[in-house]
This record gives sequence, C-alpha cells and structure tokens, in this order.
Amino acid sequence: MKEDILFEVKTIINTYPVSIGKKVLYLRELIYEVAKEENLKVEETLKWNTPSYSSKIGSPIRIAWVKGTKNKYSMYFICTTKLIETFRILFDDIFEFKGKREICFDLENELPLKALRYCILLALSYQKRKHLHLLDSEDF
Repeated sequence: MKEDILFEVKTIINTYPVSIGKKVLYLRELIYEVAKEENLKVEETLKWNTPSYSSKIGSPIRIAWVKGTKNKYSMYFICTTKLIETFRILFDDIFEFKGKREICFDLENELPLKALRYCILLALSYQKRKHLHLLDSEDF
C-alpha cells in the first residue's frame, strides 16, 4: 500500500488485538482502493479516537475494534446521512447493522467485498448522491 499510515492512527490500531488490527488495516486498504478507483483523495484523521477517512465529496467513514469483544470490528458512518438506511435496504441479509451508524463484522466471517466496496463508494461520494433515491443504488 502506497499511503503512509498516520502515526496517531497506527498507535490506536496497535492497541487492538493483533487479529483485529489486521482486519481494521484491511478495511483501511479497501477505503483507499475504492477512492483510487474513483479518483478521490482521502484524508486520514482520528475522530473520537478512531481512524477516520473522508473525501471532499463524501461523508466520513470510521473504522475500529468493538472494545470489550474478542472478535468484532466495525465501520461507522454519520447517523444523520441516508447511508445506513440505504445499506439496510440493499444489504440487510448480508451485513450486521447496529443502530443508525454501524456495520459490525465478525473476525471469523469473510467480508462480502462487493457489497462492502459499494458501501464505501457511496460514503466517499455521498455529497454528490445524497439527493438521489437510495443514493442511486441501481448501479449495484
């Protein structure tokens, strides 16, 4: 991966169990891959003490270990967007959702990459899509 990881992000991920840290880093890699495919520049920061990724035309995506668990990690979206609502309609049978902002993953399960990449795309381009029904998901 070409992108250098921010020291603060690396420090946070290093506090996670090793197996979870690897999965969170993989989510990070997917975010950068999708951004590159769409010619989007991603800014990496810490928000609420978790790694956060955003583009100028998107809505931030945060990734983190679900503390207090041995095998859960999550991707978080801003709850006031239509993102999770759209993801629930499209992928309710694929993802485990928690509340209005979270897709939760289990360490033992394979990631549904096609659906996850699409969720990342919708988040990274949210400002261009937020006026569309289901964020223009007929492309999926």
